Amino acid sequence: MLTTLDAGSIRLGDLGVHRLGFGAMRVCGPDVWGQPADRAGALQVLRRAVELGVNFFDTSDAYGPHVNEEQIAAALHPYPAGFVIGTKGGLLRPNRYAWNPDGQPGHLRRALEGSLTRLRLERIDLYQLHAPDPHVPFAESVGALADLQRAGKIRHVGLSNVSVKQLEEASRIIPIVSVQNEYNLGNRASEDVLLACERMGIAFLPWYPLGAGGNLNLPIVKKVAVRHGATPAQVLLAWLLARSPMMLPIPGTGSIAHLEENVGAVSVKLSADQFAALGRSGARVPKR
Repeated sequence: MLTTLDAGSIRLGDLGVHRLGFGAMRVCGPDVWGQPADRAGALQVLRRAVELGVNFFDTSDAYGPHVNEEQIAAALHPYPAGFVIGTKGGLLRPNRYAWNPDGQPGHLRRALEGSLTRLRLERIDLYQLHAPDPHVPFAESVGALADLQRAGKIRHVGLSNVSVKQLEEASRIIPIVSVQNEYNLGNRASEDVLLACERMGIAFLPWYPLGAGGNLNLPIVKKVAVRHGATPAQVLLAWLLARSPMMLPIPGTGSIAHLEENVGAVSVKLSADQFAALGRSGARVPKR
């Protein structure tokens, strides 16, 4: 049986995880709001991911809100050895359609305490600033996380939805072990951030790794999938894994069948020609 062990490993600071994680937000209800209709089924998806070797879960206090962290604890606590949770703070959900940044130090401190309680932890292995707040100096938000790390409540700090300039600014304040930005075959607008992560030895977590449905329907993706006896989704994940050794994809799903399909991507080994052809597939890449 294929497991994520076949994807190799990557470092998050002093922590080693398999190089295919799980984005847990999809086991919430519609619009990442509230509980799903089948809560028991959602918890089973989380447990199945661990059975398949996934030892890194990505979540956030904004998913649900709060629901996703509670689901992870309900399904998996006490956590297996070597299991790493990355959660995030810095977004508010006043309603199911809103994702409002709040990077105030006071809010981040309260958000972290809430995550510790829901996840039943004394320290978060990876705590990520979910997004910069345009109304709060970026250094103040990062500085709050540095204070919480010194207090022993955060093991490692990561960033999400940042630019290269913000990554460099944060790195002058505290060691950063990961960046989570949108990135997939069809949208490589964060190519410069990925390259910066490669230079700095920082893990890059591409959210929305499969992109829109258009990625799945690209002729080259379908052609490569047929050659490998794989699915288009597996080809897209295989391309990410081949794109950079610092890449840590975190595909999410509320379906065990899709979860198993995603894990099957680790068996797809693209040839150099296939990798290049996929890369030329008309994706949006920033001009330099």
